[in-house]
Amino acid sequence: MEHKFAKQIIEALLFASDIPLSETRLLQFIEGIEARQIRQYINEINEEYGHSLRSFMIIRVAGGYQIVTRPEFSPWIKQLLKGKAKTRLTQASLETLAIIAFKQPISRPQIEAIRGIQCDGVIKNLLERGLITIAGRADSVGRALLYKTTDEFLRYFGINEISDLPKPREIEDLIGQSEDLQFQAVPAGQRDLFGGALLEQDKGDNNGNSEISNNEDESDNSP
Repeated sequence: MEHKFAKQIIEALLFASDIPLSETRLLQFIEGIEARQIRQYINEINEEYGHSLRSFMIIRVAGGYQIVTRPEFSPWIKQLLKGKAKTRLTQASLETLAIIAFKQPISRPQIEAIRGIQCDGVIKNLLERGLITIAGRADSVGRALLYKTTDEFLRYFGINEISDLPKPREIEDLIGQSEDLQFQAVPAGQRDLFGGALLEQDKGDNNGNSEISNNEDESDNSP
C-alpha cells in the first residue's frame, strides 16, 4: 500500500474512533504493513501536525492511539463542553483508586486498613464506572476479592500503561521543589489522583497500617 495513503487511513480511523485503537486493531484495516510501520506513520503524522501548528495530536493511551486536542486549548474546550463534562470522582474515590493503582491486586480489607475507613460504597462506585475490576481472590483466610485497575482507568487519566504512573516519592520530590514544578511535570488527571493522601501512605511503615486522611464530604458506606 502507498505510504501516504496508509497514513491517511490511520488518521481517518483514529479520527472516527471514540476509543484508543491499538496497533493490532489498526492492522486489521490496513493490509501489507507491519506494526513498526504503524508507529513510524503516526510519528510522521504528529510531525506534520506540529509543523502546520495544528491544535490536536496523536497520543498513546490505554495501550492504543487516540487523537486529542493539545493541552493549551483546554480553556476553550471546557467552555464548549460546559455542563456536559463527566462526573468528577470524589476525594474518597480518588484516594481509594490511588491505593488500588499502586498496590494492585489488593483486597477491600487491605484498602480499609490503609484508609482507616470502610470503602464498600466507594469500591462499588468504581466498579460501576469500570475504573476497577475483580482480579481474583486472596490466598489468605476468607478468600477476599482482589481488585485491580482497568483500561478505562488508563483512559480516564490519560496514561498508556500503569508503569507510566509517577511513584509517590517522585511526586513528593516535585512538591518539595515547588508547586509550580509539580503542576508542569504531572498531567492534570494524575494531579487529581495522586495527592497528599497517597504521599502519607508512602511515608508509612509499609506494614499495611498507614493511615490516610479522610476529609471527604461523602460517606464511604453503601446506602
